[in-house]
Amino acid sequence: MSNQNIENTDFEVRSLDAMCINDSAIESKWYDYIKYIIVGILFGIVFIKAEIISWFRIQEMFRLQSFHMYGVIGSAVIVGAISVFLIKKFNIKTIQGEQIHFHPKTFNKGQIYGGLLFGLGWAITGACPGPLFAQIGSGATVIIITFLSALAGTWVYGFVREKLPH
Repeated sequence: MSNQNIENTDFEVRSLDAMCINDSAIESKWYDYIKYIIVGILFGIVFIKAEIISWFRIQEMFRLQSFHMYGVIGSAVIVGAISVFLIKKFNIKTIQGEQIHFHPKTFNKGQIYGGLLFGLGWAITGACPGPLFAQIGSGATVIIITFLSALAGTWVYGFVREKLPH
C-alpha cells in the first residue's frame, strides 16, 4: 500500500468525525455569531447557578460524597440518548437541511488512557473543558492556568497525532 492510500484512508476516517459543512466555506457576517455568544453566556449562567462549575461539587463527586454531579451527568446522558433516538426515528435534519449520519465507532485502548488522563486532570483542577469559560467568567481567574494548559495539551496532541497508534 502506498503512502498516498494511507493518507486518503486517514482523511476518510477523520471525515467521519467532521461537521456536515466545511465552516470555512460558509460566508458569514460578524453579527451572525452574536447568537452563539448569547447562548454561550446563558449556558454559562446555567452552569454557575446549577453549581456544575463548583470545584467543591466536583471534588464531592470524585470522593463519592454527593450525587449532585452524577445526577447532572446522568441527565445529560439520558437527554443525549433520547435526542439520538429521535433524530434516527424521525430522520431529523440539521438547520441547513442536511442529513445527520451516525457512524459506528471502533474501540481503541487509547480511549481508556485518554479517559484516565482526562479524569485525572478533571479531579486535580476541578475543571473540564466545557465550564472553563464559565469558571473564568465567574471570577475564578486561577482557572486561566487550566485553560492555557488545555490549549497546550490540544496543541501537543495535534502535533504528535500522526505518530500515535490510532
